[in-house]
Amino acid sequence: MPVNYATPAPAALHPVAGVRLGVAEAEIRKKNRKDLTLIELEAGATVAGVFTLNRFCAAPVQLCRKHLAEGPGIRALVINTGIANAGTGEPGRQAAQATCNAVGQLLGIGADQVLPFSTGVILEPLPVERLVAGLPATKVNLAADHWHAAAHAIMTTDTVAKAASRQLQVAGKTLTVTGISKGAGMIKPNMATMLGFMATDAGIAQPLLDALVKEAADESFNCITVDGDTSTNDSFIMIATGKGELAFASGQEAGWAEVKAALIDVARELAQAIVRDGEGATKFITVAVEGGKDRDECRQVAYAIGHSPLVKTAFFASDPNLGRILAAVGYAGIADLDVDGVKVWLEAAGQSALVSELGGRAGAYKEEMGAAIMANAEITVRVHLGRGAAAARVYTCDFSYDYVKINADYRS
Repeated sequence: MPVNYATPAPAALHPVAGVRLGVAEAEIRKKNRKDLTLIELEAGATVAGVFTLNRFCAAPVQLCRKHLAEGPGIRALVINTGIANAGTGEPGRQAAQATCNAVGQLLGIGADQVLPFSTGVILEPLPVERLVAGLPATKVNLAADHWHAAAHAIMTTDTVAKAASRQLQVAGKTLTVTGISKGAGMIKPNMATMLGFMATDAGIAQPLLDALVKEAADESFNCITVDGDTSTNDSFIMIATGKGELAFASGQEAGWAEVKAALIDVARELAQAIVRDGEGATKFITVAVEGGKDRDECRQVAYAIGHSPLVKTAFFASDPNLGRILAAVGYAGIADLDVDGVKVWLEAAGQSALVSELGGRAGAYKEEMGAAIMANAEITVRVHLGRGAAAARVYTCDFSYDYVKINADYRS
């Protein structure tokens, strides 16, 4: 079960003008499940994305990058689950292209106006004939209020569908933002086995959206880690349809700061939902590092803690074996770190315990204090490096017995 997270009700996910979604059963890998999603965009939308840095990036990622860079305006997204179409060489690239060709023919648009996405098992061929055969059913199913269905149709090992939505007043006008994501394992910075799709009815000029999607990813999906693996298919897409009441050409317009904050907030909620549903997770852990010389070194330390299997298993057991945190800080790679200036706290539910200072255990710290805090479902590890004013946060989860079971049985 996810940590303090439940899928929003369908009615809580606001339709975004200019976006329709349809799902279908294509039997990509398993029968009797929705595994194919089509997202249709009205003409005039701007679309931007960021993708995995894995050199073995999947064929759909390669094609998405190409179409975003060269295309005449994206009009559709197509997402399959079950097979990742990664590690599939030239046949995989041909399958991704055939997918775009089929969507283009179905909707009467160019193949280069389609973005394909796949998620699932790596190194297996995509059954593109099944995917293409399932596309007409997704078209029939297209509707503006199918965000909830789409959130379910993009799942793999997720235990719950992940979605978020906002509707707010900005400069006297209504802004709508809705998004979905998937992912539960292989989650690390520079994206993960995750997909994220967000849309707003605001009009946002392409250069502005290109910058925003990178900043939003940096504040959300690039701040999460489940197991330290970076996958092959990671993609985060932001869509601005321009069918609402707000429009931004330069970012200097009234209301842009509020719109930007709302979009980043939804991205952060979608990213945190992935960690809350980490495979077998029982604890949601915020690693807050402050007092660094710059943000990069704060992130470096935060990820060292968040990636550590020893730290994560200790949190699962509520075992205050907190020397593991100090060890992670020490091997994070800051060559001139003065460990005597480092302080570490555990915090949860209004409780706070200074665990370490002056290079060792804090004088007032007792192990039962740590155990009591670690028994909570949501915990913060706070580290002060004593080197400056920079700060960064990373979100992670514990490792339970179920993590091994889920990943051992993933293909069965």
